[in-house]
Amino acid sequence: MMKKIERLISIVMILLQKKVVSASEFSRLFQVTKRTIQRDMETLSYANIPIYAIYGAEGGYALMDEYKFDKRLLNNHDIENILVALGGFERLITNEEIQMTIQKIKGMTSTDISPNLDLTFYDWTGRSEIKEDILVVKQAIENNWLLKLEYVDQKGNKTDRVVEPYTLHISEMHWYLYGYSIEREDYRTFKLTRILDIQKVGSFVPRSNKEYKERQDKHIEYQSLIGVELEIDISVRDQFIERYGKNAVTKVTSRSYLATIELPENPFAFQFIAGFGNKVKITKPESFMEKYVNFLEEARKLYR
Repeated sequence: MMKKIERLISIVMILLQKKVVSASEFSRLFQVTKRTIQRDMETLSYANIPIYAIYGAEGGYALMDEYKFDKRLLNNHDIENILVALGGFERLITNEEIQMTIQKIKGMTSTDISPNLDLTFYDWTGRSEIKEDILVVKQAIENNWLLKLEYVDQKGNKTDRVVEPYTLHISEMHWYLYGYSIEREDYRTFKLTRILDIQKVGSFVPRSNKEYKERQDKHIEYQSLIGVELEIDISVRDQFIERYGKNAVTKVTSRSYLATIELPENPFAFQFIAGFGNKVKITKPESFMEKYVNFLEEARKLYR
């Protein structure tokens, strides 16, 4: 259930955009009792937010117009953009939470929103199943639960790790847990799909906010990058432009282009290049090219 402070902020956001909202409407929206909504209104009044009650069939709660003046930070186009983004990510996170957020944002405008932009992600089976792990980790973060992870690293090594979970984040459609590893005595990032099992093994006292924020910029497994030149076919040009920008791609002939990019010298980079089949050829540097060829040879051995 939504925390009280989040509910109070949401109430103010809604009242900034709507003239009157009934206690019943707030109660349904936040899934709490009318008495809880009444206490929320009292709390906001104590905080000098000028909320007043309107009695009668069309009654409810409202904000004084003077308080609303110049505080409508989002116009209808802003709200539409937010709804498009949330709608696109709906399949990536919990439906209950996203539906609640969408309803709150829709409540900030009196007009019907009909976005003319659509954002869609594939509803892969694995992506739906990982929601269960996301919920477990999210609950652990909120309650300071110590987690024991059965984890497989990028080299296939399996270990048991006891972790203080701090944040969840998504990068290029992959979910990661950022936390403090008791065994490593340092902060680490764990890819959720590499976790075989999660167990609660106790509680912990969170480390200082400053300590882990200073380290959070290193939460993605660090890999040094090297400059790589690729000869690419026109049919895959768009994919390199989307990822690296137009300046990274130069026309050579009517069918071929040169892509100058940076990649880590590891299997993830080799898998990325191999995904383009015969549409991409490494031209520089030779050391990277040799390691890529060895990577392909190892894959070939499986079919001999």
